[in-house]
Amino acid sequence: MSDEMSEIFSRRMKLGGVATAPVSRAIAATPAECAALAALFGLPGIAALEGEFLVSHERGGVLLADLKLSARVTQVCVVTLEPFDTKISEMTKLRFVPSAKVREGEPLVLDAETLEGPDEIPYAGEAIDLGAVLAEQLALALDPYPRKPGAKLPEGFGEEETSGLMAALLAFKKPEV
Repeated sequence: MSDEMSEIFSRRMKLGGVATAPVSRAIAATPAECAALAALFGLPGIAALEGEFLVSHERGGVLLADLKLSARVTQVCVVTLEPFDTKISEMTKLRFVPSAKVREGEPLVLDAETLEGPDEIPYAGEAIDLGAVLAEQLALALDPYPRKPGAKLPEGFGEEETSGLMAALLAFKKPEV
């Protein structure tokens, strides 16, 4: 997790607050934090960023969390190059693991049906930073090639040329096996 995200958007939760019953935490970024995160992510804007965490103990200092993320962001369309607003809603499972227990290359335990596991986030000390985690999850949820609703590529874009010089070169193309 980026230290820069922690500096921009930090909401620390003490681990001692998570007892035997799950703990619910709702957090939201301020307009200034949204603007700073938008700059960090290279976005024209973030109008809102909120997260609801349900945190519980697993064992040995490991915490499990269900995260419901919601955001309103402005992105730039890769087709029209116009900014457009979009809503992002994600549900994610997270595991906060003490840094001392994180082993490089250790296989994750995956769900038998989906073959997916929770994102594992190492932590050190007596608190976890829910704000930085929420910002990181937003970054992961952003479409790397955002397309404005209704935006279409120009007709014929990406099709092979079938006349002129390109057609002559296609004659030398090896057949795919």
